[in-house]
Amino acid sequence: MAHFAELDTNNIVLKVIVVANKDTQDENGNPSESIGIAFCTNLLGGNWRQTSYNTQANIHKLGGTPFRKNYAGIGYSFDAERDAFIPPKPFASWVLDENTCLWNAPVAMPSDAGQGDPPKMYIWNEETTNWVEVTQ
Repeated sequence: MAHFAELDTNNIVLKVIVVANKDTQDENGNPSESIGIAFCTNLLGGNWRQTSYNTQANIHKLGGTPFRKNYAGIGYSFDAERDAFIPPKPFASWVLDENTCLWNAPVAMPSDAGQGDPPKMYIWNEETTNWVEVTQ
């Protein structure tokens, strides 16, 4: 199965659909994004780009080559220059990691996160641009 994301005029993902492999293959059975895009456009109209679970985040688990950095989700943006799907920016202070196209806090989460009993938990405080421990 292949996955395709519909983009609005600002390249924001509106929806992601699953397309049968046969609808994305040429006459020799080779997969082709352009054939899949044509299939989606003929069926539903709109502007489409292929997405895949074979992403930077999953590459260590699945093997293979990263495809567009991240699997598209509703609200993600497609950056044609980076050829990547980028999730919405969670906070104004966070910065984009150019290798993964994921957002990172400007300050690393404390190393004791998830440790202890009960495990320590932290949330991001945008006003202080730092992590704050959640008290239970």
